[in-house]
Amino acid sequence: MSKPKKRKRHHYTLPTAGTSPGLVFIGEDALKPVITLHTYSDKEYKTESLTSITNVKTAIANKNYTYWLDIKGFGSKEMFEKLNTEFKINNLVLEDITRTYQRPKLEEYVDYVFAISRMLILDEEGNLENEQVSFLLTDNTLMTFREHYEDCLDPVRKRLEAGKGNIRISGPGYLMYALMDIIVDRYFEILNAWGEDLDAIEDRLLEKPDKSIMYDTQLIKRNLIQIRRVAWPERDKLNDMLRTDSTLITDQTKTYIKDAYDHCIQIIDIIESLKEISASNIDMYLSIISNRMNEIMKVLTIISSIFIPLTFIAGIYGMNFAQQDPKTGRILPDNMPELYMEHGYLYTWLVMLVIAVLQVIYFWRRGWFK
Repeated sequence: MSKPKKRKRHHYTLPTAGTSPGLVFIGEDALKPVITLHTYSDKEYKTESLTSITNVKTAIANKNYTYWLDIKGFGSKEMFEKLNTEFKINNLVLEDITRTYQRPKLEEYVDYVFAISRMLILDEEGNLENEQVSFLLTDNTLMTFREHYEDCLDPVRKRLEAGKGNIRISGPGYLMYALMDIIVDRYFEILNAWGEDLDAIEDRLLEKPDKSIMYDTQLIKRNLIQIRRVAWPERDKLNDMLRTDSTLITDQTKTYIKDAYDHCIQIIDIIESLKEISASNIDMYLSIISNRMNEIMKVLTIISSIFIPLTFIAGIYGMNFAQQDPKTGRILPDNMPELYMEHGYLYTWLVMLVIAVLQVIYFWRRGWFK
């Protein structure tokens, strides 16, 4: 039997009660920022690594290009100060970026749109990594922020490099949709993997159930609860994007967002279905164990029922109340006349055997052995 998998626990540093809002949080273990600027138009695409965001506002001033400023790692307080002073980003937004426990949401401001998604990744041990991806959308630039270096956005970069489809010509709003869409599509992959795991667990239930089945199912069920907490607000956020009046999200982009919204609804349906299957697997396991216990108790009951009368007979003749006093030779009334009977031991065995056989026949006809 395999050992239960250990759950990886996520700990977030929460602000102290009463702390002033809008404070940017930089953790002691925050990673050094890795900044990449993607510049593209319908005919051109280039990427460059930056050491800081100094003078970035000047670099993205050309309206003939669309820009994607990808920032991974929050270990620079100066970077967030420049975002506040040079790009006029509200401190409350910067706080939400660095406090990476936010739910998916959309907020509209005068010059930009702020959005949050949750990127889910399964590690090698089957634990669910839940990372925050923050978006800042302006008229010609999309900024993305992630706390760690790992991500699942490489397919979008390849589409930008290939230059096929609408991704180069539809502006930063479409790019934000494309990144959100691939995050949502990852949910499908994760749910598909869990669905296959639940099917395998069901097969194990029918073949040879053991405790590991309950542990594995509970792990999936716990992860389903976690992804459900992400999928519902993600759906609400996409719905807000469909209904927004912001000119930064065009009607053409909203057509594609509607498709992502439909995907979110499908994901929620799949989550509910898998939750029912996981609960059913646990109930089936408990039912099988209970039935197995009932079978064991049934066998023990049959054995006990057979041996109870035999034990009764053995107990009676084990009392040794002789009919005659061995010292005086006096006859003792109402004592065992069979105690010194010839072949009494054999006769007792025969009687006990007959009783046991008759009981077995009776139990068999009653269907107790089926």
